[in-house]
Amino acid sequence: MKIARIAAVLSLFLFAGVTFAQDTTSSGKSKADVRTITGCLALGSSPDKYVLNGNDGSTWDIKSDKVALAEHVGHTITVKGNVSNSTMHNMKEETKDAAASAGMKKTNDEHGSLDVTSVKMVSKSCSK
Repeated sequence: MKIARIAAVLSLFLFAGVTFAQDTTSSGKSKADVRTITGCLALGSSPDKYVLNGNDGSTWDIKSDKVALAEHVGHTITVKGNVSNSTMHNMKEETKDAAASAGMKKTNDEHGSLDVTSVKMVSKSCSK
């Protein structure tokens, strides 16, 4: 079991080096520094923190100094913004892809932090 994990980790580093220049991860997740995500906005752990539950299964901790987010809590919105620490974020997502491919992780939903620069309301409610 330990040998399989070591092999998976080594494969990951080799795989990450080969795919680092690509625009998407092996599971198709974007590697762009600027993202556009649509989903349901929820209040986070404090009044100025928010979580966007993406329609694609991703979750994003979001903040903004440029747009008002509070008025959109409970709404379906589309946001555009900059991924925080995008290089580290992309390496983390590649690691999760490799773990999922090796059967070591059941889910492979993306999670990250986003500094929102624009918001557009899609719906006044969130639907599943």
